[in-house]
Amino acid sequence: MKKIAILTSGGDAPGMNSCIRAVVRAATSENLEIFGIRRGYEGLINGDLIHMDRRSVANIIHLGGTILGTARSAEFRTKEGRTLAIKVLRQYGIDGLVLIGGDGTFRGGTQLALECGVAIIGVPGTIDNDVYGTDFTIGFDTAINTALESIDRIRDTALSHDRLFFVEVMGRHTGYIALESGLAGGAEEVLIPEIPTSIDELCDRLLNSFGAGKRSAIVVVAEGEQAGDSFRIAREVKEKCGYESRVCILGHVQRGGSPTARDRVLASKLGAATVSGLLNGKSGCMVGEMCGEIAYTPLEDTWNKKKELNHSLRELALLLAG
Repeated sequence: MKKIAILTSGGDAPGMNSCIRAVVRAATSENLEIFGIRRGYEGLINGDLIHMDRRSVANIIHLGGTILGTARSAEFRTKEGRTLAIKVLRQYGIDGLVLIGGDGTFRGGTQLALECGVAIIGVPGTIDNDVYGTDFTIGFDTAINTALESIDRIRDTALSHDRLFFVEVMGRHTGYIALESGLAGGAEEVLIPEIPTSIDELCDRLLNSFGAGKRSAIVVVAEGEQAGDSFRIAREVKEKCGYESRVCILGHVQRGGSPTARDRVLASKLGAATVSGLLNGKSGCMVGEMCGEIAYTPLEDTWNKKKELNHSLRELALLLAG
């Protein structure tokens, strides 16, 4: 193996730059030539590649977002689009490809691996933490700390006004961000898609809390299928038990910002592990960390198998909020 390339795809996540830095510097230390692909699969199709070296990734470990940019590519989902991408890889003589992203990125990578002779390894970079094959994804720790800071600030206002607040966090189809930020923030209730909660159940718990002397409450809501669902929940709670409330949707603020130390360390470890994996003949897999150890999981498993949420954390959150 002599030449490798790296791209970031899908939603950005804090720590992606830390991973890019690790891949580039680990590769150059092994005398590999490395290229960065701008704007994900879209940039690969269009041949938007840049040569990278150790200096090109200086002073980026602390930056949020991704210096390579990212985009979603409808064209790459087609056979014709992937044919163009493969043509570019061959034109540049790329032997190995590193993909940083989530399950959508790995679905595309799985298909690409079947159609070309390039070794491909993925790195889990998404704030949602919903990728099978790793305990934590790059960006998750930063996202929950960003959400937690907002929850702490909102609690000040909730206490001052004896107010009920609904705080909606990201997470797509999963409740990882809601669960951990809600537990850490002392939320009175955490609503996640993995454990459906009826409005009647929610109202009963709120009535019990306020009846026991609480002056305010925070309910953390995972955004689910559609952002803004918290407004519906707040409206139904008012109709059911009469509580006025305020809704705060954190949205994309959770994706930005400087990555935490935990995300920088994870990104650095996984980035370096991709290079060693490629040099040791691994392909069609994702590198993750499980129980503190580097683990390689087939790309197809990362989106075909469901990562199980720790339901006991929600019970703990409810127990400690009482």
